Parts: sequence; C-alpha cells; structure tokens
Amino acid sequence: MKIAFIIGTRPEIIKMSPLIDEVDKRGIDYILIHTGQHYDHEMSQQFFLDLELKEPDYNIGVGSDSHGKQTAVMMEGIEEVLLSEKPDIVLVQGDTNAVLAGALVAAKLHIAVGHVEAGLRSYDKTMPEEINRMVADVCTNLFFVPTEETAINLLFEGISPEDIFITGNTVVDACHRNLKIASKS
Repeated sequence: MKIAFIIGTRPEIIKMSPLIDEVDKRGIDYILIHTGQHYDHEMSQQFFLDLELKEPDYNIGVGSDSHGKQTAVMMEGIEEVLLSEKPDIVLVQGDTNAVLAGALVAAKLHIAVGHVEAGLRSYDKTMPEEINRMVADVCTNLFFVPTEETAINLLFEGISPEDIFITGNTVVDACHRNLKIASKS
C-alpha cells in the first residue's frame, strides 16, 4: 500500500504529524505532497524541522493568490504527482484549498480519498472552508470524523456507516506527540 499525504498549511502539518508518524512506524510506503499554501520558511518549513518530520517529497509552491488560482495550480501539480507516484489512497485533512484540490484530483483519477476531520459542517455556504469541506466529502471514500455528531452529519447526507470512522480529533494526538518533542528542547 502507498499513501499520499497532501498538506498545505501549518495546521495540516501539525494535525497530520501523528498519522505520518504511525505510517512511518508501520513501514508503510508514503509520500508527502506540500502544496505550499503557507509558503515561507517560518510558515511551513520550520514546522517540518520542529516536528521532526521528513522533508516533503514534492512541493507544489502555490504561494498566495485567489482561491481559484490557488486551487487550479494545486490541482495541476497534485495530478502530475499522483499520476507519477500512483498511490493507493490520498489522505487530506480539514477544509483548506489543498483539501479541495487533493480530494477532487484523486477522485477524478479513481484513487481512494481519506478525509481526516470529515463531516464538520457550519452550513454557511458563504464560507470558503464550508464549500471545501462539502466538496471534499463528496469525493471521499473513507471518512475519519472527530465526533459522533460529525458522523451523524454524514449519515444524514447519505454516507454509508461502513465508510465512517470516529477517530477523535488529531489535534489531541498532535498535542501528545509534540509535547514529547518540546520536552526534549
């Protein structure tokens, strides 16, 4: 099995760090694709160093732009990587443009999508994040939800209970993981 993690912002790096660790410990083949949505050294690269994560295998380098341009550039870059690497599953986390781009490209390439923090809803479609969440969940195969309430949201949307996994919030796991790293400093 080969996993592609798609991350683009500091919160995604932090929240995915426990999952990346677990995949690493189990010897599962994986790649890190960084979209570069948070693009300067302090906004992302320093996090990889501080959190003792490997350098991303790919950096799309999207930088700052409009939602449409950012998403389009990410989709082009992600598609190129996924076609080359041929992962079995793509993991995205949260509600950023990187999540939207990663889920949409993977679904169109018939690659399974796992959405960490799936099922969150504000029901405010004026929020870009809400649109990203809802579209990503339409493209998702495996829904990793933080709470029973978020699982219920997905059930009401017609998602099969067999595809929903209540995992808790990865930020809690990240706090435990990263506290150990911080105590070494």
